[in-house]
Amino acid sequence: MMKYLAFAALLAIPAAATAADFSEGSEARSWNLYAESPAKFEATVVDITCEVTGDCAENCGDGTRQLGLLRAADGVLVFPNKNNQTGFQGAVVDLLPFCGQSVTVDGLLIEDPDIPGATNIYQVQTIAADGAEPVKARNWTKAWEAANPDAGGKGPWFRRDPRVNAIIADSGHLGLGLEIDEAFKKELFE
Repeated sequence: MMKYLAFAALLAIPAAATAADFSEGSEARSWNLYAESPAKFEATVVDITCEVTGDCAENCGDGTRQLGLLRAADGVLVFPNKNNQTGFQGAVVDLLPFCGQSVTVDGLLIEDPDIPGATNIYQVQTIAADGAEPVKARNWTKAWEAANPDAGGKGPWFRRDPRVNAIIADSGHLGLGLEIDEAFKKELFE
């Protein structure tokens, strides 16, 4: 009987961790995302692959790996999949300078127990380390422009990105091959 109670207690830990209210003190701006709530908490910036599998890279992979927030209050690994920019480019560029450091983040937490996988998804808006003033998490486009100086022109970054354009040239806009892409365009626009 005791082992069943211990097992039940272990199952309750994730539920209790996601039920915590981290909205106190948050100044996060709403994005009107489904199931969002403001959330400000202390966490350590970690390499998610390292945390989950033990396969660790120096300096959190130098931007080649997805980063996470290991929340101090309950040890939950939070997935920061968006920064404070209007696009959904991700938050790695903004979090990488804080690899392995304890930070205070403020943003929006997505929690919906009725949708599988919609838990501990985070949109980080500001990051502060060591009591410093918070910095806005909006560096992705600046980093992209610095890495792609020859991708000038009009329009959003993804219309000019060499990697995106190479994939489209290889497999079409739909990703199903150039022949299917052309047939689709012909049917749609003619």
